[in-house]
Amino acid sequence: MNQHLAHAQAVTRRHFFGRAGLGVGAMALGSMLRRDGVAAANSPPGPLSPKTPMLPANATSVIYLHMAGSPSQLELFENKPALTKFHGQECPQEYLDGKRFAFIKGVPKMLGPQFKYARRGQSGQWISELLPHFSSIVDDVCVIRSMHTEQFNHAPAQLFVHTGQSKLGFPSMGSWVTYGLGSENQDMPGFVVFVSGGKTPSAGKSLWGSGFLPSVYQGVQCRTTGEPVLYLSNPAGISRPLRRKTLDAIRDLNQYQQQQVGDAETLTRIQQYELTYRMQVAVPEVMDISREPQHILDLYGAKPVYVSPSDGADDPRPLYKGDDPTFANNCLLARRLVEKGVRFVQLYDWGWDHHGSSPGESIDETLPIKCQQIDRAMSGLVTDLKQRGLLDSTLIVWGGEFGRTPMMQNNVNTELKPGFVGRDHHPYAYTMWLAGGGIKSGLAHGATDDIGYYIVENPVGIRDLQATILRQLGLDPYRFSVPYQGLNNRLIGPTDEGQVLDAIRD
Repeated sequence: MNQHLAHAQAVTRRHFFGRAGLGVGAMALGSMLRRDGVAAANSPPGPLSPKTPMLPANATSVIYLHMAGSPSQLELFENKPALTKFHGQECPQEYLDGKRFAFIKGVPKMLGPQFKYARRGQSGQWISELLPHFSSIVDDVCVIRSMHTEQFNHAPAQLFVHTGQSKLGFPSMGSWVTYGLGSENQDMPGFVVFVSGGKTPSAGKSLWGSGFLPSVYQGVQCRTTGEPVLYLSNPAGISRPLRRKTLDAIRDLNQYQQQQVGDAETLTRIQQYELTYRMQVAVPEVMDISREPQHILDLYGAKPVYVSPSDGADDPRPLYKGDDPTFANNCLLARRLVEKGVRFVQLYDWGWDHHGSSPGESIDETLPIKCQQIDRAMSGLVTDLKQRGLLDSTLIVWGGEFGRTPMMQNNVNTELKPGFVGRDHHPYAYTMWLAGGGIKSGLAHGATDDIGYYIVENPVGIRDLQATILRQLGLDPYRFSVPYQGLNNRLIGPTDEGQVLDAIRD
């Protein structure tokens, strides 16, 4: 039979359900075969086996902390006394002409910073009173104050940051990295995802999808409490030896199909089943933060087995509490995972879209709560990695998908009211920070104008950030590509506009 015809016949409804039925749980079912000597000694390495970097690497793993919704840089990192002077005045027309905003209508009023600033650390960087713990580690990080993006709505902007494109169907950064480097722990997935804040980000699970790469490289979403990965455990009445025999039979059938049809996803299916089998042993131990000593739990603000009341709520924002440890638990889990050799850990924390248009989304009331949830945790993560000697090899990235405007959002309220203070989306200038993984510490890179509207020094685009992350991991952002639909597709896109930020690299 013609191979193309055979492949076309195989890609049927049965083929679809065969793939979709694996689900997230199957992204994890086993090749303990090689470790246990079940597989042939000369069997080829799997797709997640460690690979040699293209270039000398500064980091071996990444922990990416994404604040979904985008925190206000003007309340956290950008001390702008001039903006305070203009507070309450109508926004000059020069900042409105030719601009597109998500919600601002007509002529809004300027909005001064809502919280106090002080210089912190030996580097003397301006840090908000909302981040007291971060102030103590500011000399260990590089604060980029000149980020900008092409997108001003959440889903396209999030996709742009994490996949390099503002539309669906492209591999996430974690998928690119695990495709290029594999995983150092064959009992764990190379790319793990945690979500906190009560909801997934606006762009959904495509943010950790594998796009046109084999699905074995997509992120495995884990839960902080309960069963870490749904459907990972054996069903009732199925012992581990019986599971092993079942997988051996399924493997033989899949290998026969691969030989007959040549579908690469069949090999991915085999790897998914085998990885899940291994994870049944490895994951529960790694995910049990109760094994940590109390002083480490206190460092992060973590609390084992905590279940947030905001989880599952239609609108979790009014339920937020400053002492909710979900994000802290996830940060501690991220450290445990990279310690075990996981290549890329992604933490999404929802609830940072502070428009001030409805209860639970204000800068004056909700932002302090969100900062309290993450401040100790992210600072504890940097401190813990440093004291364990892991910060040099682990790159930490923190930030949102864009920034917030220097003027107030006025589509609902034209006058400031307690509990309804907010800013609109702002793609032209915002702040992120990086730490470890060969990044200079105690550095402030870039600057904005007196009101934080435009960048005036060392602009950094999304593709610059992506190129730099890849370079720190030893992947050449310009040569690292995959042929797809007639193009050599890259994370940084088809042009070379993305530049490695050598100024922030050690």
